[in-house]
Amino acid sequence: MNAFFIAACVVTLCYQLVALAACLRHLLRREKYNGWTPGISILKPVRGLDPGFDDAIRTHATQDYPEFEILFGVADAGDPAVPAIERLAAEYPKIQIRLVVSERRTPNAKAGVMADLAAAARYPVLLMNDSDIDVPPDYLRSVVAPLEDRANGIVTCLYRAASDSIPGRWESLGIATDFAPSVLVAPLVGIREFGLGSTLAFRAADLERIGGFEAIADYLADDYQLAKRITGLGYRAVLSKTVVGTTLGDNSWRRVWKHQVRWARTIRVSRGGGYKGLPVTHSGIWALGAFAMGHWQIAAAVLAVRIATGLAGGYFVLRSPIALRWCALIPLWDLWAFAVWCAGLAGRTVEWRGGILELHPDGRIHRLD
Repeated sequence: MNAFFIAACVVTLCYQLVALAACLRHLLRREKYNGWTPGISILKPVRGLDPGFDDAIRTHATQDYPEFEILFGVADAGDPAVPAIERLAAEYPKIQIRLVVSERRTPNAKAGVMADLAAAARYPVLLMNDSDIDVPPDYLRSVVAPLEDRANGIVTCLYRAASDSIPGRWESLGIATDFAPSVLVAPLVGIREFGLGSTLAFRAADLERIGGFEAIADYLADDYQLAKRITGLGYRAVLSKTVVGTTLGDNSWRRVWKHQVRWARTIRVSRGGGYKGLPVTHSGIWALGAFAMGHWQIAAAVLAVRIATGLAGGYFVLRSPIALRWCALIPLWDLWAFAVWCAGLAGRTVEWRGGILELHPDGRIHRLD
């Protein structure tokens, strides 16, 4: 048992050092804006009124960019977010803001709405992001810039989460200090097929080449599936240095747990091999085991590097205040994350937006409601 925990600590320490290097590489990387400003269609699927929705969509209407449109898509004309969209259109009459009511019914309801939004888009570059994402004023300029290089096919962004509740802040800590460093590792080790729902920018022509959103309407992880198919055309995925924001509405431990388990099961059916290796990233649990075996020096070294990596990704890359304030709790997050991973190993259903979805081993879904 001693040898097992020592070996585990060596492996997880190596991972954390790679993640730390990935964070530093991202911080030191320079981005160039060459003045390329193609017309952009911003596609925003909406269902329900997320926390901070009004402020989030306003940041899109105030972009420092010459030509763009914002298309909001809902599956129900009576969606509670519609009045906020109408107010935005009235407040910014010079911006092209349209509401699309989708009548498509697909296993992944979001993908069905996205298909109708893409069909209504006017411009050659499409940018989709989640409804609750808020963005900086130069967002469009910075995110679209890599697409000037024809070798790049899709651009994505990390996101910084905030919350007014303790459970929500706990989840924000995990996003900043666990999830963000793991995303930064992907391009460093040569993983091509990555994309986050916080931002996905790509060419409309490439979307057509992969069969449109209709091709991923049977899958749960539409952001991953989209990135996988576009990079499958031979393009690179680019992680922009721009960081966007979101507000987490989960205000109970039960809801945060369910959200995390849904996320875990989504990863399991989308990237089974990668999911099996996730415990390597949960350094806190291996440090705890080493400490219990009497190897406190090894445990201390693992914890020190783990916290350093969490701070590098969460505070210096994302500028997340929670990562700095709660950095001492990062090892405890690892224990939570390992428990979530265990729960994600089993189970064939997830709850999403009030509906129940059955998961299939290839990542496809079937609605049970």
